[in-house]
Amino acid sequence: MINVGIIGCGSIGVKRHIAEYEENDNVKLTAFCDRVVSRAEAQQKIYGGKSYEKYQDLLEDDSVDAVSVTVPNHLHAEISIAALKAGKHVLCEKPMGLSTEEMDRMIAAEKESGRQLMIGHNQRLIKEHQVARDYVATGKLGKVYAFRTTFGHPGPEEWSVDGKESWFFKEDEAGMGAMGDLGVHKADLIRYILDEEIVEVGGLISKEAKSFSDVDDNAVCILRTASNAVGTLQASWSFYGLEDNSTTIYGEKGVLHLLGDEKHSFVFTGRDGTVVQENYGGIQTNDEEGQAKKSFVMDAFIEALVMDERVPVTADDAKKSVEIILAAFESDRTKKIMMEE
Repeated sequence: MINVGIIGCGSIGVKRHIAEYEENDNVKLTAFCDRVVSRAEAQQKIYGGKSYEKYQDLLEDDSVDAVSVTVPNHLHAEISIAALKAGKHVLCEKPMGLSTEEMDRMIAAEKESGRQLMIGHNQRLIKEHQVARDYVATGKLGKVYAFRTTFGHPGPEEWSVDGKESWFFKEDEAGMGAMGDLGVHKADLIRYILDEEIVEVGGLISKEAKSFSDVDDNAVCILRTASNAVGTLQASWSFYGLEDNSTTIYGEKGVLHLLGDEKHSFVFTGRDGTVVQENYGGIQTNDEEGQAKKSFVMDAFIEALVMDERVPVTADDAKKSVEIILAAFESDRTKKIMMEE
């Protein structure tokens, strides 16, 4: 049994992490922390254990084996490092960090602690994307020439516990907006499906959709992989009316269309006329129906701990996805294409 503490009892902490841990037979929820302590106390009344206002106090609880860090982005590194030093395994929400220096310190803390740090990228854990990775790896798609990947929805004000007053829209707490919330997921996904790194990044980033926000709400990036495949990545908080979480991969033997068809979440259209259509269940979304779907992140984290195996989304790997997003911001600032050093 893994005793888990939750640091951050907002919408993501409650609706994603706590809800899925509660369904895992290998987990006991034992501690809850939030700077608005009433939120932690509300969860403690439901699940038992202890509630805390300060994360430092929770980390002193020797009964806690692992923690989920679901706090504003600017605290990811600080709290994850403190938790690792306290001997806890850590599942940290994305983006992993807001700078290379932060992420390097997180990686160093993990190595020094002997504990594990996993980053909450759920896109690579759903079957549609795992099968797509297999199509690329086994040559069913042939050489990949191009891709496009999109993640857009109306924005966190639709579901955040604080609405328009949420930390998501405050630059000093979020660091980045739609790119850190959605774009980093798709950067991670493209790297996962193609199993190669991005070597060139161009970014066009704007703040036009939300007058109450300090951070980016729309971005389009141009990416080039090590094998010279080129594509686009779009992240948006202005897809009002219809969420889009689709990815398309174009190869010499056909096209993969993922999460873009209402009936079939996985579609392969072959150059030879072959059509494969499957529905593997899709991905968790922020609407009521989508919330009922599992993200598999918590289960994957706990399974790795129980089996004493390496977590499936390591900090070293997740850092590379954030670096793509940081490069896109730098490209937008300098009006230049960023190249891998």
